[in-house]
Amino acid sequence: MRTMFEIAGRAPIFRHVPPPDLERLLQRSSVRQLDRGACVYLQGEEAHSLFVVLEGWVKTYRMTPCGNEAVVGIFTKSDSFGEEAALGNQNFVAGAEAVSQGIVLQIDAQVLTQALSGDMVLCQSVLAGAMESNRCLVEHVEQLKSHTGGQRIADFLISLCGDKSGNCTVILPYDKVLIAAWLGMKPESLSRAFRRLKAYGVTIQKDHAIIESVERLAHYADEDPAESWSAKNDCKAERCIGSN
Repeated sequence: MRTMFEIAGRAPIFRHVPPPDLERLLQRSSVRQLDRGACVYLQGEEAHSLFVVLEGWVKTYRMTPCGNEAVVGIFTKSDSFGEEAALGNQNFVAGAEAVSQGIVLQIDAQVLTQALSGDMVLCQSVLAGAMESNRCLVEHVEQLKSHTGGQRIADFLISLCGDKSGNCTVILPYDKVLIAAWLGMKPESLSRAFRRLKAYGVTIQKDHAIIESVERLAHYADEDPAESWSAKNDCKAERCIGSN
């Protein structure tokens, strides 16, 4: 039980909540075991709960009018999801599904909202966490808009490395089709981008990524794509001049 509270306490929405208050908020929560592919909730379903991932990975997604799936979130240990709809007494704007075996903590939204309505300090703590989650979403959208496909993959791999430096081997936590969808790429574009990362010391072997230098990969991820494009064109121009 203590471990569950500690994991939930690291979720952005609860990160600023004092431990005694957090235990009180989670008293009526329940633990759900999930198989891969298990539905957590459906798009449009009335939101009575919010969730924190204790183990594994969960995706949130929207179905487009033409039947395509758009991945809008990927969550793992200590991430919360569904709070916007649950705390706003609304329907879920996206569905949620386990993409690996896992465990989630299901938190009763009514219990949480009642506690927040009578405690301004607690309400401010949860609001600060919600703003932090929103900032992370904005950063992801910025990454999709401003980074190349290769840089998005580099950022993704670096996030799996955690605080490690030097060489690092990470396991790709879910299938490459889902990775491509989350990074705003087509599966075939993802494969090409993986091959291009060999030049930056990354080797993909089935579901493992072997990284020679996390620092080198991070430097590539932070490059200005415009400068990289300009440098490549300068090199091409020099080769053309040399051949003449």
